Order: sequence, then structure tokens, then C-alpha cells
Amino acid sequence: MRYIRKLMLWLVAVFLLLVVALVLFLALFDWNRARPFINQQVSAALDRPFAIEGDLRVAWQREAGQQGLAAWIPWPNVSAERLRLGNPEWAQGETFVSLDSVRLRLALLPLLRKTVRIPSIELGAPLADLQRLADGRANWTFELGGEPSDEPGPWTLDIGTIGFDKGQLTLDDQSSDTRLEASIAPLGEPIPFAEIVGKNVAGRLAETNTNAQDYAFAWQAKGHFRGQAVTGSGRVGGLLALHDASQPFPLQADLRIGATHIVLAGSLTDPQNLGALDLRLRLSGSSLDHLYPLTGVTLPQSPRYSTDGRLQADLRDADGAVFRYLGFTGRIGDSDIHGDLTFVAREPRPKLSGQLTSNQLLFSDLAPLIGADSSADTGPGEAGRDRQPANKVLPASEFRTDRWRAMDADVRFIGKRIVHSEHLPITDLDTHVLLHDGMLGLEPLRFGLAGGQLDAQIHLNGAVTPLQGQMRLSARDLKLKQLFPGFAPMQTSFGELNGDASLAARGNSLAALLGAADGELKMLINDGAVSRGLMEIAGLNVGNYLVGRLFGDDEVKIHCAAADLGIERGLMSTRLFVVDTDNAVVKVDGSANFASERLDFTITPATKGLRIFSLRSPLYVRGTFKAPDAGVEATPLALRGAGLLALGVAVAPAAGLLALVAPSAGDEPSQCEPLLRQIQGGD
Repeated sequence: MRYIRKLMLWLVAVFLLLVVALVLFLALFDWNRARPFINQQVSAALDRPFAIEGDLRVAWQREAGQQGLAAWIPWPNVSAERLRLGNPEWAQGETFVSLDSVRLRLALLPLLRKTVRIPSIELGAPLADLQRLADGRANWTFELGGEPSDEPGPWTLDIGTIGFDKGQLTLDDQSSDTRLEASIAPLGEPIPFAEIVGKNVAGRLAETNTNAQDYAFAWQAKGHFRGQAVTGSGRVGGLLALHDASQPFPLQADLRIGATHIVLAGSLTDPQNLGALDLRLRLSGSSLDHLYPLTGVTLPQSPRYSTDGRLQADLRDADGAVFRYLGFTGRIGDSDIHGDLTFVAREPRPKLSGQLTSNQLLFSDLAPLIGADSSADTGPGEAGRDRQPANKVLPASEFRTDRWRAMDADVRFIGKRIVHSEHLPITDLDTHVLLHDGMLGLEPLRFGLAGGQLDAQIHLNGAVTPLQGQMRLSARDLKLKQLFPGFAPMQTSFGELNGDASLAARGNSLAALLGAADGELKMLINDGAVSRGLMEIAGLNVGNYLVGRLFGDDEVKIHCAAADLGIERGLMSTRLFVVDTDNAVVKVDGSANFASERLDFTITPATKGLRIFSLRSPLYVRGTFKAPDAGVEATPLALRGAGLLALGVAVAPAAGLLALVAPSAGDEPSQCEPLLRQIQGGD
């Protein structure tokens, strides 16, 4: 028994001596002797040249805040000078990343759980050269050997905070035509977070028991991004807390990318996982569609715009990163806009949803949405791509249906007042925009006009080439005195306009769609008036000439104007077009070719009773939509007192128009129903 006790004492003593020897070895060992071995092993593991070219030291210190046995175990504090990691053979230049210094603390006990826990790292003067070829190879990805696997490795890396000093970064990405140079340097004095973002934002963050650190570094960048020139500057914090959500990382940026200006300020939470963004974001530029190459969000062409709102992002949502642009206000052209939008980066396509409202929207600001402003440049590098032909009126700008297939959308838009001109306000625009896999629908497109309402259902299939489109339009109870508020004789009118239209077509622009359209248009106007003054208000020079030739300079009461027009392959022809006035019945025959934009109409008047009618020949309207020409036909007119059938008025279309007859305001009888029944009866 005594021998065993003595043996145990010797074993304990030997163990303690070994521990002391190990501690002395670790404390006194010159770690620079291990640099060649470390360099060789890291180079082989990364398949890149790696070297610690300066001093390598390890200091052992107990970590504050530890309890129990862990409080007595010292942690290695590693410092290394002048580190360099090389590029793969295919990259330009020898160096991928270089550092003047690295300092880190390593926790020992987690190594038993196969976890490399580094509470903090300090990087001195980092320099990085990022490169990616057109074939997708990037120098920031590493071939570590072995078969690729989705299973997590046995070891995990856990980094707490990253501190950094002044540094530089270059990016050459051939796959996205991007070349950037950026630098970062310490500020003279830190700037408080609230001083940049405002007290309201800082207070909102404080309510969640989190406090962003001060801005400590300034950065600058220049180059080009996806072919567009880039300049930018801003500020960031000095300590990237990868796990501690109580210390969000502050961000501030002022960027110009092509014609787009981006200003943001706020914070990033959980940077290791890009957890959440909370920023004040201001955007401005020459057209909304220029945001597509920057964000992937499909937006229409527009006049100059600016917005200011709050951007929140949850980058770890199970369905994909979620971006919310909340409570934003702004202007598009001279129109105001505000609302909330949500963008979800889901599969197979991202989706934009939300609601937009405009208190006053100028009709001219809507023109680019249908390509009606195609004479303007479309954007940087695309000047004049869809320039409107000089001799054409219909918008020739092509719809970018490739972008429709890149995103889905479900957005409601409300326009409380739309101004076409100072004489004709449009009210209560309400439309629901649905975009799914290249299929665009406006279901419905509804707005108030002149005391009545226009309803449309529009479907455009951008998943096929050329685009397929269908439209149904209904106009009801449009008051003539409100349509022409500046025309005094119309103010005593109780007349209304009612109409229906349906079209189906194929084409990649509004001009192409109309040039290939099939469908029909039916319209009734009762109890109105017409004069040269009315034509001047409407801006119709040809109409001014025709009214003068038909009726002279006086106002003439219109009992009814009825039109039934058929459209086939872009050619709109009259099936029935008559105007019944006090003095005469006027019949219009002919066609308008939307493909060639040419007119060919003949206007034939017939006097009523024994009234004297001075015109002895029909009139014509010919020429192009851009430059119409009107005159008198050479054929003499011999239809004094002629009946409607003598004018060649068709009976069948008149029956179809009876469905549009509706009582006028004030329960005044319709002037169109007697005319249409007369046509049906053959009188």
C-alpha cells in the first residue's frame, strides 16, 4: 500500500511538471519558428500561396468575465504582422488579400466541441482585390478538396466582432460589367449615430433596447456598375458586431449610379447573416425604369422622380429576403405619390406588392407608361433606342416584356384627381395591377370622367412574342357640359356620351397593337352642340374646317351622334356613323388605318325639309394622323331633303346601338332612341 501511494505521488508530480513545462514552452516559445510550417499548411489547404511575412506572437492571458474552471484557463492572444494570401493562377496580379496586422483572441474550451470561437478580430490596413470572370470563376471562392456536400462540416467558426483600420478594395466583375475602387479611412472624431440619421430614428432604435455605435470611418467609391458610372461616399461604424444585436452597425451612403441618386442612412443588424436593415432611403432619377438593372424591380418609364421613405429588410425570411419601403412620399414629374411597397425575393420570381396613392396626378406624367413619350431617351447607354418616328403619332416605344417575366406584382393604385388639362379633370382613378409570369392585367382600370365613369379590363400576355393584348372598355354617363366646361352653349345641355369598345391584338408596342387590332367601337352622344369654338377648345383644326363648311359659324344643336365602327387587322371602318342636327343629318363613311396611320373619310350631309343647305358636295378627310387633310369632293351633292336610307344608312348596326341608350340627367328624353328606331323602321 505504501509503495502504491508513493507511485501515485510520483505520477502527480510528473503530470504537474509536464503541465508546467508545457506552459513554459507555450509562454517562451518563439512562434516565428512555426511560420514556415503554418504557411505551408495553410497554402496547401487553400490551394493558394499564403505567408505570414512579419512577426508572429502568442500571449497567454486569462479572460475577464469567465467563471469556474474557465476563469483559470488562459486564452491565447495571437498577433501577426504582414499577412498575404495570393490569387489563383487564372487571376490577374499576385495578391488577393493583404493585411498589415491581425490580432485575435481564441477560446480554448469550445475546441473540445469542434468550435473555433474567436470573440474578436482586429484587422490592420486590409487590402483586397476581388475578381470574377465572365464564366463565373471568382477569386473569393476556394476549392478546399473533397466532394461538395450540403451537409455541414464537423467544425464551425464563431466570430464575435471584427474591428478594422483604413483599407482599400477593388472589384473587377466581368459577369456584371462592374469595376469599382473603394477606400476607407478613420474619421478625425466619431460622429454620433443620431446626428446622421436624426433623433426620431435613433429614438425608435432605442425603444428596442438597442443602441447603434457611432460612425467611425469614412468611405469613398468610384467606377462603374453594370455599365453605369458610379461615384459615392459615406460613413460606417468601426466595429462589426456579428452576433450582438444590441450594437447595430451604422451605415450612411450617398451614391450616384448613372442617372439615379441614392441617399441612405440607418443600421444593419446581425451582419454575419445580413439579418435586418432599417434605413431612411431617398431615391431620385430621370426615370423609374432605370432602377431595374440596379434592383431587379420591374418599373415603368416615367418622368423625373424622387421618393423619401423608410426601408426595412428581413434578409433571413424563409420565403426569401423581404424589403419594405414604408410610408414613402415623393413626386413623379409634377405629380405626387405616396404609399407602401413590399418586395419579396422569392422563387421562382420575386414579387412586388402594395398600394400607391396620388392626390393629384398629371395625365402627362402617365404618358411614358404606354410609351407615349418615346421621343425621349430611354436611359444611359440607350439614347434614342425607341425614338418615336417623326411621321407617326401612335406611341412606337416597345414594351419591355422580358422584364415582365422577371418579376410578379400585385399593386393597387389610387389617383384621387388626374389632371388632363385645366378644363378636364379626371377623378377617382382606381386600378389593380397584376403581373404573373409575364401576364400583365389591369383588373379593373376605372376612373371618373366628366360626371360619368370609364371602366376597362386590360390583359397583356408578355410571355409570348409578339405580345398578345385584349381590352374591353365601357363609358357611361359622361356629361357633355363637363367634357367641355369652357364651351358656353354646352352648359345648358343634359346630353351624355355612352360607349363600348373591345379589342384584341398582337404587337410589342401600342402602335403595333392598334395596327393589328380586331374589334369594335360603339358610341352614342345625345343632346349636344357643335361649333367652330368647340373644335378650337378640342384642338381639332380639321374639325374646325368641317364644322365651318357644314354649319357656318353658328352653334348647331346635335340631337344625336351614333357610331358603330368595326376594326379588322388595324383597319377601322364605319358600319354606321350618323349625326342628327337641327339642319341636317350627316353621314360619315370611310376608314382609319392604324397600321399606316392614314385617314380616308367622306362626310355626306342631307338637309331636313325645305331648309336651304348651302353645301352642294360631300366633304372628305384624308392624309395621315400626323397631318390630316380636309376638303370638298368634286362629286356634286344631290340629297336635299333625302331620307336616311337614301344616305345608305345600315339598319342592322342601329339595333346594336340601342343598348347604349340611357336616360339623360334630369330625366330628359334621349334624342338618340327616335333616330335609331327610325333607321330600323326604314323611314
